[in-house]
Amino acid sequence: MKKIIPFLLSLLSGVLLWLSWPTSGWSVLLFIAWVPLLTAEEILRKQVVKKTTAYIFASAFICFLIWNTLTTWWVCNSSTVGGIVAIGINTILMSLVFLVYHGVNKKVNSTIAYPALIAFWLAFEYLHLNWEISWPWLTLGNAFAEKHSWVQWYQYTGVLGGSAWILIVNLLAFFLLRSIRNNLLWKLKQLNISMLLLAIFLACALPMFLSYHLYKLHAIDKGDPLEVIVAQPNIDPYNEKFSGNSIDQLAKLLQLVSTVIDSNTSLIIGPETALANGMWEEEIPLNENIIVLKKYLLSYPNCNVLLGLSSFKAYEAADANKPITARKLKNANIYFDAFNTALLLQPNGSLQLYHKSKLVPGVEQMPYPKIFGFLEALALDLGGTSGSLGRQLERTVFKLYNGTLVAPAICYESIYGEFLSGFINNKAGFISIITNDGWWGNTEGHRQHLCYAKLRAIEFRKSIARSANTGISAIINQRGDIEQQTYYWQADVIKGKVFVNDNITFYAKHGDFLGWIACYLTAIIMVSLIVKGFLKRKHNQSKI
Repeated sequence: MKKIIPFLLSLLSGVLLWLSWPTSGWSVLLFIAWVPLLTAEEILRKQVVKKTTAYIFASAFICFLIWNTLTTWWVCNSSTVGGIVAIGINTILMSLVFLVYHGVNKKVNSTIAYPALIAFWLAFEYLHLNWEISWPWLTLGNAFAEKHSWVQWYQYTGVLGGSAWILIVNLLAFFLLRSIRNNLLWKLKQLNISMLLLAIFLACALPMFLSYHLYKLHAIDKGDPLEVIVAQPNIDPYNEKFSGNSIDQLAKLLQLVSTVIDSNTSLIIGPETALANGMWEEEIPLNENIIVLKKYLLSYPNCNVLLGLSSFKAYEAADANKPITARKLKNANIYFDAFNTALLLQPNGSLQLYHKSKLVPGVEQMPYPKIFGFLEALALDLGGTSGSLGRQLERTVFKLYNGTLVAPAICYESIYGEFLSGFINNKAGFISIITNDGWWGNTEGHRQHLCYAKLRAIEFRKSIARSANTGISAIINQRGDIEQQTYYWQADVIKGKVFVNDNITFYAKHGDFLGWIACYLTAIIMVSLIVKGFLKRKHNQSKI
């Protein structure tokens, strides 16, 4: 039975993490979810049995597998095998991070090991936001997306601040539990418990107090009002969107818009790949869909249209500057790039394009193709153009006819705070998100994606207008409140106001600085341990 207890504790941690995730409503469980896993590690470490490392990895694997599977199982609705691969890789990476923490805990004093866990985990989350196998859906700080009034201070720290908060409170709760369990003198135990209870109270209360103060401070959105229309055409991505008639789909979108548009409307926002048929970029002005939109805007001379499409750019075979993502066109000596693109059409007919830059691993880009090229057949289908797409390095902002600048974030990009700060530092006054969340079915996937957008509003204090083809469309204010939203799997349209400002938050300026700090601390800790081990071996050899 003693051998089973650590694994039961790990299982409990996995379940608690799942129950605390949006949109379950049990966010308070985040503050104790890690305690069983930390207890399991301590039990296994103190048993000093053979294969302790294997047992630690197995216990961590159980926890993180349950958390990943129960929270993101809906990814398998797009690709069963691909979803299993994504969940498996994420589970292994998390387990390895915890195993490193265990290794440090064996070699050094726990007063160093426990803070090191925070550094290791934040470094992992930061790297997971910035490498090619990026799947940061379960970044710990994302868990407050439903309880956004608790984390208004994300305007300073971003979601990594929430991750640090969760780990700090969990470690204090773990110390409290250990203090109660240990056979200490009663007076000493009573003192420890009182101090730990006070520390836990302050660690929870102070960030929440600051958050509620900021929440009240931002009760009124800053900036100039801009009337927008957000359309949700609700076209089935599996059976209609990419096989149906593009003109008919556009007509459906414009029919929704026509029910609410007036002379005060400045921007119509449609979803990702609203224009489903691919277009060569040099031919976009002549495309029949664009001609329809231009004719529609003749009646609304102050209105712009922002929506998504699949676009292609051609290169000559001899062009030495063609990007590595360019592929050869069949039966022709021409190469081309495919893009998941956002388009802005001004009422005067002027066009602006932005190519999605944060691509979905396995569907829009093959990460590290020399290593993982064999996984091409297992690619997840998460919407829009699939395959290895092109991208652009800079964060282009769209300029509306009246001079307003807007950030055109596309789908998966809305999960990345530091990435989106590129738009804000390029003077975007508000954020549009265009997405297509119908691939996951009526699951937590599209609801979590919507909630994560609330965190971006807080980080940058920008209004957000979100158009989802078959997810949930919404208008979100600058403190993360959803002011208007649609229902899943219903064609609908929203008309409302966003507020345009030139505010640059601390987070927009400095990004995920906590991740950088964690990476430096992790490097220092690991180098110190390596040097210490080397000196110890050298000292032992000198005694022989």
